[in-house]
Amino acid sequence: MAFSIYTASVPVFKQYLDSLGAILRKAEAHAEAAKIDPEVLLQARLFPDMFPLVRQVQIAAHFARDSTARIAGAEAPEYDGRERSFADLHELIAKTLAFIDGLPKSAIEGGADRKTATHPGTPQEKTFTGQSYLLSYGMPQFFFHVATAYAILRHNGVVIGKRDFLGQY
Repeated sequence: MAFSIYTASVPVFKQYLDSLGAILRKAEAHAEAAKIDPEVLLQARLFPDMFPLVRQVQIAAHFARDSTARIAGAEAPEYDGRERSFADLHELIAKTLAFIDGLPKSAIEGGADRKTATHPGTPQEKTFTGQSYLLSYGMPQFFFHVATAYAILRHNGVVIGKRDFLGQY
């Protein structure tokens, strides 16, 4: 069976964005039940030099959009990064899912060999094919930030486990 870049990307991003939304809903319920200001969870970090939960979600959404857009040869929407509440994060996830769903499968399938560069025109520029970008850069970045968001919430007492992380597959 031939490798399908669409199958390796879009359904995976959707699964984990859905699971991220579900764990954020559990975090909201936890904050309400424990009478914790939601801002405490939204700004929680695993370590002082790491980004807080809200930024982890923003970056995960960015890599889901950016990776699929690069493969499809499309322009990824940039959002303002002003998400400050759980409702804002849910809206960001919904917009990201809508963008991914709106990309033609044929454009993604045709993008495995499309050239893309990170930091184009700078000394740190790195050129990839769509497939190598997805597998060695985009998806690892995405999973790092989804897993870190999960870990922040778990560390702060939200009752979630591996099934919550994996979501519906």
